[in-house]
Amino acid sequence: MTDLIPTLISAALINNLVLQLPLSVDPLLKASRQEAFSRSQIHALGIATAWIMLLSTLISYLLYHFVLLPLQLGYLRLFVFVPVSVLAIKPGLLLLNRMLPRLPIDRLWPLLLGNAGILGLMLLSTQPDNGIFSMLALSLGAGLGFWLVLSLFHDLRQRIQLQDVPLPFRGLPIELISAGLMGLAFLGLSGLVKT
Repeated sequence: MTDLIPTLISAALINNLVLQLPLSVDPLLKASRQEAFSRSQIHALGIATAWIMLLSTLISYLLYHFVLLPLQLGYLRLFVFVPVSVLAIKPGLLLLNRMLPRLPIDRLWPLLLGNAGILGLMLLSTQPDNGIFSMLALSLGAGLGFWLVLSLFHDLRQRIQLQDVPLPFRGLPIELISAGLMGLAFLGLSGLVKT
């Protein structure tokens, strides 16, 4: 139980799904690429992703450990987790829309559907068992880390637009270079928490 805070911090800052593992990059680039995305929509996407990660990881953990493993069907986890992740998005967004009516959560479904970080976390829940609370701390930390990187990357992209970038680096190349440099900056936090 004392490992929950270090797990949360480690998942959010050090072992970030977007920067350290190549998961959740697609919604990050799509959301930051659209000029129509405002600051409130970026925060709505971050909150929604953190919520869906928490919800789908809890469901997948319970399904895997209490249904698939007792029936010795653990090898079917991918075929079970993909529909669970898809089916958890719509009710999760409806509940989040009721809890936070000021945020524009209406059209986030396609970005959450293509988020590989949600499925990646669900598959991480099948790793050697540290308990349900550790898995919930990991998924909450991963969601908060995604939200942090999404917000920072949105600000970084706005600053890049104001700069004179050489022609071969404009667009996606400078964004990927910036994401790599941001990943190196987050890697500097690796001595912060020992898990």
